[in-house]
Amino acid sequence: MTGTIGIRPAEADARAHWMRVLQTGGATPAPRWTAAPECGTAVHDEPLARDVIASLASATGTEPGAVLLAVHAAVLAALSGDAGVTAGVPAAAGGAPRPVPLAVTGSWAELVTDAATALAGLRAHAGVDPDALADELGVPLPEFGTVLDLHGGPDGSREPLRLTASGDRLRLRYRRDHLDAASAARVAGYHSAGLALAAADPDAAVRPSALVGPEERAHQLGELAGRPRTLPDRRVPELLAERAAQHPDEVVAEHAGATLTRAELDRRANRAARTLLAAGLEPEDVVAVVTDRDLDWLVAVVAVLRAGGAYLPVEPHFPAERIARTLTRAGCRWALTTSETRENLDAAELPGTTVWTVAGAVVSTSDDSDPGVAIGPDALAYLYFTSGSTGEPKGAMCEHAGMLNHLLAKIEDLELGEGCVVAQTAPQCFDISLWQLLAGPLVGGRTVLVEQDAILDVRRFVGTLVEQRVQVAQLVPSYLEVVLTYLESHPTPLPDLRMVSATGEALKRELVERWFATMPGVPLVNAYGLTETSDDTNHAVLREVPDGDRVPLGPPVPGVRVYVVDADLQPVPLGAPGEIVFSGVCVGRGYVNDPDRTAAAFGSDPHRPGERLYRSGDHGRWRPDGALEFLGRRDNQVKIRGFRIEIGEIENALLRVPGVRDACVVVAERHGGPALVAFHAGDGPEQAEVQRRLAERLPGYMVPPAVHRLDPLPVTPNGKIDRKALAAQASSTADTPTADTSVPDTGGPSPAEQRVVDAVARVLDLPAGTVAPRDHFAELGGSSLSAVKLVIALDRAVTVRDVLLNPVLADLAGLLPADPTRHGDTTHTGGEK
Repeated sequence: MTGTIGIRPAEADARAHWMRVLQTGGATPAPRWTAAPECGTAVHDEPLARDVIASLASATGTEPGAVLLAVHAAVLAALSGDAGVTAGVPAAAGGAPRPVPLAVTGSWAELVTDAATALAGLRAHAGVDPDALADELGVPLPEFGTVLDLHGGPDGSREPLRLTASGDRLRLRYRRDHLDAASAARVAGYHSAGLALAAADPDAAVRPSALVGPEERAHQLGELAGRPRTLPDRRVPELLAERAAQHPDEVVAEHAGATLTRAELDRRANRAARTLLAAGLEPEDVVAVVTDRDLDWLVAVVAVLRAGGAYLPVEPHFPAERIARTLTRAGCRWALTTSETRENLDAAELPGTTVWTVAGAVVSTSDDSDPGVAIGPDALAYLYFTSGSTGEPKGAMCEHAGMLNHLLAKIEDLELGEGCVVAQTAPQCFDISLWQLLAGPLVGGRTVLVEQDAILDVRRFVGTLVEQRVQVAQLVPSYLEVVLTYLESHPTPLPDLRMVSATGEALKRELVERWFATMPGVPLVNAYGLTETSDDTNHAVLREVPDGDRVPLGPPVPGVRVYVVDADLQPVPLGAPGEIVFSGVCVGRGYVNDPDRTAAAFGSDPHRPGERLYRSGDHGRWRPDGALEFLGRRDNQVKIRGFRIEIGEIENALLRVPGVRDACVVVAERHGGPALVAFHAGDGPEQAEVQRRLAERLPGYMVPPAVHRLDPLPVTPNGKIDRKALAAQASSTADTPTADTSVPDTGGPSPAEQRVVDAVARVLDLPAGTVAPRDHFAELGGSSLSAVKLVIALDRAVTVRDVLLNPVLADLAGLLPADPTRHGDTTHTGGEK
């Protein structure tokens, strides 16, 4: 007897159902919250009000099990920060858990109805084994972190968290390496809170913050948010003057062999301040300081603050158009510069701006007494311009109290005191440059302004740390990695170095591990903060490699309050992801002459009336040890080598290039860290001309090292540029570059060319055989930092300037000495960053 064996319709429906479920995604991770993980499991019983469950089930026309599943899904969504969750639910008593996905997006009533539909599907389609189907499809069945057993089955499960609804209680069996007793009770309390909220108003929206009870809310808004600080009733200029009167002959700063005593700084700053005031400077008038990082810069900064003005740093090599836009936006009518750095300032052609050289402002008066300007704690101290998504930079305004609070935090946590030596390394437009300049002098220390050429030559930089007996330095992680690479291959004693801080980019655990392997006795401080919050707000002082995959940001510094909140600015459950927002003395005024962008990011603290609040756009969560943990950005803002960059500003500039019709800029991960990659459609010019045009409008760190013409740009189904596709293409291009075949093969690379090719492949972590002599260093993913690494790999036979000016590898190879054993004796000077 013959016949056809097929799948019955009911079985086909079951297969289709489970395929949809398996394609929804994996299970929602179990919550973790314990400062001291232990082995074994424990149980917590939470009373359940049966009438509440029954009444809600009746009101929604569902079963009690659907009510419990809905509440459990709401708790999972709150703890994971993801509206799409997958719970494990056994289809029968004692049965294996099966995935039940739910979207927690609407009201409680809608969520209960969806849960009822999901449970019905679970029972109706039990005829097909999901495990077998997962094997057939080649996808793994979710490993459940949380299981809700609606049937009162056995509790002896392997899941980190298993909830059993039985009678008038909800039993949580949890692993003690995930939760401690208090946090288990807190998670159970979220379920009780969810039931109460759903019963009180089934049509109310499901909000994660609504599950937080009054005790936890008070804890988050109180001691977890930060400690208070009482600031001295004096400003930074007064404190510097007091120190100068007590110790006039102390050396306060050094640069390129020249020194400045406290008395000299005080006299020069007073004279320059009096020159500004005599010209008509009013309180909080903005004064641009356009100088190199040298002793004149220090004099100018102190003079502006002492005169009651607001300091605006402008790097002299910025394009004239950028300088003009910055000063115009700030309403700046005054500028201090030097004869060596005023070229682009003059080219900006700002007829309403009065310009002095610092030396000229100092000698224009013989009165070197303190001008005695009264400066309040809420007076404007400085402005820093950061990248803006609309194409216009935005100038964050911060006050004296916030600046002093930050300086005191650096002094305390970096253990600065009399005789300390602090390295000043950051560019002027990077806000960490200000504390590097002033924190040491406030407590009787000395600032060493490290020359830019020394920073770009890592051997010279390490040598400077040794020669100047530097005790404290702060570096962006990408440059810290360069220094570590050098120290690993060239062990160098640094007996005076007591503390190093990393900021400006996410600090990765691997880098921390390398640091303590190389410098085991030197603490590493992970610092976090934003320009709008007077610089760093959190310090994690690490004396060993921390637990976990992420490096913590540490607790808030005194005087700063930090909340982790939802869209309504209400605290989310402990350990759950939310937006990081700031309150307290650190929060600045907003963006200068920019009410729209100020209103979007700044507001009033709903938890402390009368205080300002800043929404950072960063996402994070609290850890059990009270430290903050960074999870990423919510928008299109990135950090490259510590500089905060709005992708939109680069794209706006790119669209102004003649012939460019459409543009998109993405970030590709390179061996040297994240790098900008630009794509453009239309009849625009080739890469070099595009970069030249961008450099006329943007600072160098915002000009993408790689620019590709791609016409048309890929789009998503809704017609928008497909950024994900371009980011994947950029990363793929970085990983597997194609050798340049435009030049005929001449029989293989010369020994010098092969040496450069091999070194570039190592430095940029590229596969062997994918780099050729005619390749372009920047197009392969090279940056100024990876140029430093290349110089090290070539034993300093060339300089960073050589690499940047000769990006074609064959041209760079032509600079190598004929004798390959003759390394490190070049007399070239270093390049600009």
